[in-house]
Amino acid sequence: MAARRATFCAPLKTNFEVAMKPGPLNLITDVAGLLVGNAEDHVLRSGTTVLTAERPFRAAVNVMGGSPGTRETDLLAPDRLVQDIDALVLSGGSAFGLDACSGVAAGLRARGRGFAVGPVQVPIVPGAIVFDLLNGGDKDWQDNPYAALGRQAYESAARGFRLGTAGGGTGAMTQNWKGGLGSASSVLEDGTTIGALVVVNALGSVTVPSGQFWAAPFELDAEFGGLGLAGPFEPAQEPQPMKRLGEATTIAIIATDADLDKAALHRLATSAHDGFARAILPSHTPIDGDLIFAVSTGARPVRDFMPETFRLCHAAATTMSRAVARAIHAAEARPGDLQPVWSSRR
Repeated sequence: MAARRATFCAPLKTNFEVAMKPGPLNLITDVAGLLVGNAEDHVLRSGTTVLTAERPFRAAVNVMGGSPGTRETDLLAPDRLVQDIDALVLSGGSAFGLDACSGVAAGLRARGRGFAVGPVQVPIVPGAIVFDLLNGGDKDWQDNPYAALGRQAYESAARGFRLGTAGGGTGAMTQNWKGGLGSASSVLEDGTTIGALVVVNALGSVTVPSGQFWAAPFELDAEFGGLGLAGPFEPAQEPQPMKRLGEATTIAIIATDADLDKAALHRLATSAHDGFARAILPSHTPIDGDLIFAVSTGARPVRDFMPETFRLCHAAATTMSRAVARAIHAAEARPGDLQPVWSSRR
């Protein structure tokens, strides 16, 4: 009999620790079969990140921000015809950046990938964008550059990839530090792997004034500086909306090798939003378009769905908060930056 797939995440009657450690790369690609590619233009001060896989994979989405920008997310609902997709895109460029999905689709089509409709293959490439049009880059283009960036990112997809000022995080900003692209992974005791990939372009702050990360309680192996918790007398910053309506957003992917259906993946994405709330203050505002895709490669059966999905949902939130902090920790200074990088704080 086939293993039963998890369809929801409910709390258990008893509390227990969820032991986890980083994967070998501490990247979302520690989920076997997943690949990530980046492409960026530092004159444009923007870029695109693509997640794809060796074969189609299942996905869902949860949107909790008030200003999202998306493509093909409706078909990720559990009741839609298409069950598997070919790639996901996290891009800069606001609405223009959605064209990166077209470039990825062209690359997939060239390789014979896509949903079969008779003799035609139609690549399925949902995507989401952040607003980075007012970050000091040269946006005076004649032809939309994002399709080419999407194709380049897809063609470069691999297990290893850069964090910080790379891909979709190239032009990202936050309340007080330069934003960026982050990733992290967790391996649970039973071998199940969870990975997160995030573009942090938030209205809120990811640190207290001295530079310690809000996500510090969840840090593993000093992965974002090992500064520990903030001092007991250090006040939190009052959120100051330095960005205008529509200028902010944090977008992400949470992935696992556990065999979850689309309903369970929606719950996983919902839980991963707790990682935003733990690592960014404030999160999910009307000005942000905060969104998380959830992905399953289906490689590991879920045998005991109640405790296993409890652990997965907890790990999703924790791993996402770490990925957010790693995005800011890895950001690099570039000429013309409008914000300092975290590494320059001293």
